[in-house]
Amino acid sequence: MPSPTLKQLAGILALLAVLVPGVGAQGVCSSDGQAQPVRLLERFLSADCEPCWGTGKALAPSAAGTTLALDWIVPGRLGDDAPLSGAASRDALTRLAALGRATPLEKLRVRTRVKSDRGATVRVAHGVALGGYIGASIEARANGSVEASVEVHGKPTTAPLTAVLLLVETIAAGSDGTPIERNLVRNMLQAPWNGDSSLQKEKQLSWLERRPLSIPEGANPERLRVVGWLQDQRGRLLAAAQSACRLDLP
Repeated sequence: MPSPTLKQLAGILALLAVLVPGVGAQGVCSSDGQAQPVRLLERFLSADCEPCWGTGKALAPSAAGTTLALDWIVPGRLGDDAPLSGAASRDALTRLAALGRATPLEKLRVRTRVKSDRGATVRVAHGVALGGYIGASIEARANGSVEASVEVHGKPTTAPLTAVLLLVETIAAGSDGTPIERNLVRNMLQAPWNGDSSLQKEKQLSWLERRPLSIPEGANPERLRVVGWLQDQRGRLLAAAQSACRLDLP
């Protein structure tokens, strides 16, 4: 994807401005009012395995409202000749490494619980697609005890947290050859948060990141949204959120 022009950057910066809570048209596509996921289900499919995309088990109705399901296409041994290579992403390899999992020959499912009792919250939002980019943001809040939850040689110490922001394409069941709804990961941003730029008020730490995310070739901009979470140094999820576009706002 070529670098954005100055005109495109100006448009993207304008879109990013509406992602701040309390500003103008914000909230149209954000996690505001959405239930916070308590579980994360990640489905990794090898780009070599075309049948893997055409099969799958949908979430049970009882879990649909509390579980966030994500789909990653992992680069395969066939490279660009793999049937699903067009949607493959090296971000999938990065995520597998973070989970300590090997690259699957066909598919792999990983479930992770969100430790929502740790006093952390996450908000995500995005604007509209413009010039191959989409403005997105992630805001994280955590109390001081969350940030200093790691021990070194038996003593508590400040450890950096990481905010993860994903651009996903939501594909409805029965579309594009998939029998189940999928949230296909199209781009990933990982931003370390060590508290240096945090605003501290009553031991509450706040952090906001706004970025233009590139839209890869083949993605449908009308089906894009954002997902995000906050994780500690051990990879434990402290909070998660997903955006939804509300059409009922004035």
